[in-house]
Amino acid sequence: MSFKIKAALVAALSLVPFTASAFDGPELYKGEQALYEKAQDEGLVVSFDTGPTWANWSSQFKNFKARYPGVEMVYNDLGSAATVVALDKSRNRPQADTAYYFAGSALDAVAKGVVAPFKPVNFDKLPPELRETDGKWFTVHKLNIAFLVNKKLVKETPQSWADLLKSEYKNAVVYLDPRSTGQGQVVVFGAAFGNGGNMDNIQPGIDYLARLHENGNVLRTVGTTPYAQFLKGEIPIWIGYENDGLKAKYKDGMGDDIDVVIPKEASAAAPYAISMVKNGPNPSAAQLWLNYIMTDEGQATFAEGYVRPSVPGVKLSADVAEKMPDAPQIRPIDIVKATALKAEIDTGWSKAVLGK
Repeated sequence: MSFKIKAALVAALSLVPFTASAFDGPELYKGEQALYEKAQDEGLVVSFDTGPTWANWSSQFKNFKARYPGVEMVYNDLGSAATVVALDKSRNRPQADTAYYFAGSALDAVAKGVVAPFKPVNFDKLPPELRETDGKWFTVHKLNIAFLVNKKLVKETPQSWADLLKSEYKNAVVYLDPRSTGQGQVVVFGAAFGNGGNMDNIQPGIDYLARLHENGNVLRTVGTTPYAQFLKGEIPIWIGYENDGLKAKYKDGMGDDIDVVIPKEASAAAPYAISMVKNGPNPSAAQLWLNYIMTDEGQATFAEGYVRPSVPGVKLSADVAEKMPDAPQIRPIDIVKATALKAEIDTGWSKAVLGK
């Protein structure tokens, strides 16, 4: 679906009678009302790459519109790399106000000079590795490596990276190719963290995956997310993202037939970031939008879509907290270091696993 069509659809869906000039209740942060009044003068915010089916963006749109009825919301879902390309091509006359992407693409956007500094609500609470110093990007949520286990196909659910090496999991494990996918890269970091490595030493992760292959436990590596195949019962264990497992469990019918396990030694969290676009057409509306999704309310909305908030300490509803309990062994990856290590991971994994 094209950007223009989606924009039209969102606009059509937003044709509610405009009567509210102010939101009800207290401000979520100091200055919210004044910023909303400025944003109403612009009347629109254009949010690139926030596809509604991903990370609960649809609920963010709905809640934002309910709180700020004087600001229309327009989005597209280009993909992370394509978003940076689009920002670069339109740098002289930007269309977007904000851009959301895998944090590695945020680094590209900064390098191309197409994003502006902005520090939203709760910016200072983010760990340093989840934000750019001046606010040219900041993480809005994380995706965490987990074992997604089909209990119809696996007798005992592995709880750790060490468990996964056991012979009972022969030809059972699938994960994404690190050379061609971001998730595959994050798997390497997760395996490294779980086996004594860190952001400055990813070799334990490569060595671990090599052992997993040598033991005959890897069914295959794949180049695209095998969610549909997992739902069909074609994959016993997928080393993937936690949110896909929780979605399969609670939304797509697997129920008690799936276990979603954060490996007990350690796991890795991939940051997903957002930026304010440089010279965007609606800067006040952009700030209103970015502030909203970083409030405790906005962060809790992400969690309702099974992705973990980036802001520490956000209170979740009892229902969400039960589905996504605390997992202190999860460590965020430093995206600057991770990006610099990509070639080393590609070469190291290929040599250790494929022998070439």
